[in-house]
Amino acid sequence: MARVNQPSATQQVTSVIDLDSVATVNQTPSASNDDYAAYLSIVGSISNLSSDDDDELNQAIMASLESHAESQHQNTKSAQEVLLNLASQIDSNQRCRFSINRSSVLDGALRGFRRMSYNPRYQMCIKFSDDLGMDEEAVDLGGPRREFLRLLMEALALSPMFEGRDGKLNLALDSSALREDRYFIAGQAIAASLVHGGPPPGFIAPTTDKVSECTSLDDLIDATEPLQDYLANAGCLKPLKCIDDKNLVQDILMFQVVHRVYGAFERFREGLKTLGVLDAIRMHPDSFRPLMCHEPSPLTADLMDHLFHIRLSAVGSNKRRAEEHVVPFWRDYLQDVEEQVGPSKLGKILAFAKGANVIPPVGFSPQPSIDFLHDQSISTRRHLPMANTCINCLKLPLLDTYEDFRESMDFALGNPQGFGRE
Repeated sequence: MARVNQPSATQQVTSVIDLDSVATVNQTPSASNDDYAAYLSIVGSISNLSSDDDDELNQAIMASLESHAESQHQNTKSAQEVLLNLASQIDSNQRCRFSINRSSVLDGALRGFRRMSYNPRYQMCIKFSDDLGMDEEAVDLGGPRREFLRLLMEALALSPMFEGRDGKLNLALDSSALREDRYFIAGQAIAASLVHGGPPPGFIAPTTDKVSECTSLDDLIDATEPLQDYLANAGCLKPLKCIDDKNLVQDILMFQVVHRVYGAFERFREGLKTLGVLDAIRMHPDSFRPLMCHEPSPLTADLMDHLFHIRLSAVGSNKRRAEEHVVPFWRDYLQDVEEQVGPSKLGKILAFAKGANVIPPVGFSPQPSIDFLHDQSISTRRHLPMANTCINCLKLPLLDTYEDFRESMDFALGNPQGFGRE
């Protein structure tokens, strides 16, 4: 059994799972107040200098303020800025190969990450097989990798290594996973996904800090409502009666969430160090909290419309006229999907076109585009949208009516494997 009397466990959980509690101790006053405080600090430290040293004094003050301003900028970088910087480590001339079956993504991922030739700084090259074991012909220029990482994040959330309610999970203690060092690979996989252009996990719960921040009994009851399973496991079933009860609740949750799974947590934490991701989380907790914890940013029709660059043929050409006839169909389809179904189906459109159902933290490269299928044959397949996820290109069919266009799109999205892909 893992030891639970490690003095650093409470501090470590704030670095990985309880990002909100890190944020509360890293909040800073305004930039102007910080600059003034830095100024006073410098003046105070060299106030005994003579008037002959004015130039040195001014230079010291300016150097300090510039250094302080640079430090403040570094601490307020967006997650995208940080991850793009980490991504500069990736050597696109070197490859790590993963052979993946969509019905057992986690199993294939474990084999790939354990391979002696795996290097997190090498480009990930994904080759899918269908359920019959036949190799797909797509060359991985980004699309298959994004699809693999999306499926991998979903598989991790469903694995025995995590427990809790959807979107608010904590580490679970699974003896097989601990023995096979899967927790390390889980952390490594999340780090790789963030840096290699995949989606964020988005399922880790900021559990204990919500309790510690409570200032009233009502706040405490609301904060512990989603944590009843943990409290029940610890035998804490009596109703909360006063705000002072939060101390007991906090201790129980720290044991359930951290100390009970200390060995698993340590290996998960080590995996997150891959490519410098854990250090980045510690330095920029506010920026990474929405990526690690469940703070969804739903897709909208307008966001999807602006995400794609529509490539039209020459003005005045017959092709251009046919394309301009279909562009409103595409935009109306996005609006109808948002109003009738919601962000989940917009995510399916994104996954069909790019292999990712959310916009990756590092963005898409190349920029997503829309092209058109002018060479329509008698084959029904030519009247379906097609996607080349390697170059982030969605090709729309040229149909006469919106009803036909909508039917074509719905059919392709309902049958993503084997239809509409190049």
